[in-house]
Amino acid sequence: MKQHKPNRFYWIISIFKLLMVLVIALFTFAPFLWMLIASLHPSHGSPPTPSHLMPKIWHWDNYRTVLTMDSVPFIRFFLNSLLVTFFVVICQLLLCSLAGYGFARLSFPGRDWLFVLFLASMMIPGQVTVIPLFLLVRSFGWLNTYWALIVPGISSAFGIFLMRQFFMTLPKDLDDAARIDGCNDFAIYWRVSMPLARPALATLGIFAFISTWTDFFWPLLATTTTNMRTLEVGLSLFKDSFGNTNWPLQMAASVLVLLPVIIIFLLAQRYLIQGIALTGLKG
Repeated sequence: MKQHKPNRFYWIISIFKLLMVLVIALFTFAPFLWMLIASLHPSHGSPPTPSHLMPKIWHWDNYRTVLTMDSVPFIRFFLNSLLVTFFVVICQLLLCSLAGYGFARLSFPGRDWLFVLFLASMMIPGQVTVIPLFLLVRSFGWLNTYWALIVPGISSAFGIFLMRQFFMTLPKDLDDAARIDGCNDFAIYWRVSMPLARPALATLGIFAFISTWTDFFWPLLATTTTNMRTLEVGLSLFKDSFGNTNWPLQMAASVLVLLPVIIIFLLAQRYLIQGIALTGLKG
């Protein structure tokens, strides 16, 4: 069978698509590039302008200044965010996968209606539940503690939905074969389904990490002392510590806050794409 070579029109369309992708990527990456360049300008200087974008001397010591400031304990903020994010991600992976497995593989009265309620809760803006959540946490005496930062985020309706959709794609023959070998429901979940759910778990872990690491509003309400602040809240303290905005140090701190998110995304992007693709195969 004779193969037709791509004509000139095909190459023009391909080049046009490539240029459009490059333009979109440039506009997307430009703010991050500006933030990185601004962080290397002299401290107490003005933000870079298009005519004076590149600094004459790269001031890498701005990052050391951010990490060693006495008035704004950046290291403590980082450790707080790391601790809170770690436990939130671990709890979401465990609890959401358990709930998702139950909705997908187990039969019990009211299962479908209960799942609909979980989906309906995704339509409620988070701002609506902030006041009841704050009053509940205060009644427990958890304000300004790690409990207040961790417990409200240990599960999510989106995570349950994501895991349920993935478990629905697994053949039920796997469950039947495991039961023949003497496995109960939990053993099937842990030994059969969970190893196959790595793409979905990676996807959920990335979403949980980003949402927790970049959360600002709830940590601001739940904490009152400087030592309990997280990174996002700590960024707002930089302006107050200098009296006005010190753009190079502010951007240096922003780069340090953003760096873990970029690293996690680059390391797990393959699982993220695979997990999103697989969870949409079956409803």
